[in-house]
Amino acid sequence: MRVQVDRRHRGSILVASLAGELDHHAAQAVRITLDQELAGQHGIRLILDLSGVTFMDSSGLGVILGRYKKIRDSGGEMAIAGASRSIDRLLEMSGLHKIVRMYPNCEVAVVALKEVVK
Repeated sequence: MRVQVDRRHRGSILVASLAGELDHHAAQAVRITLDQELAGQHGIRLILDLSGVTFMDSSGLGVILGRYKKIRDSGGEMAIAGASRSIDRLLEMSGLHKIVRMYPNCEVAVVALKEVVK
């Protein structure tokens, strides 16, 4: 199954909603899509909405970590929202919980990221 990436802006926050399996077959396409959206932007705030992700492997973790580093290096903020229990466990085991803010859903993440810049 391919991963679909739906991008929308919530004010100054970019929300990228992923749906499907984020594995080695889909990682490159997701990476390219997100990088095109992030290109040339400084201080961007991104929420990765993983509520539609049904499976993720280490390639998916690499996509998330790589985008986190790009955003951090440009002075931005990134959060993850809506991860299922199994995806959340993978994120926790990988250590991403220590560096990326996690929220139960997109609405909570949007409010939290708006507060970061105040």
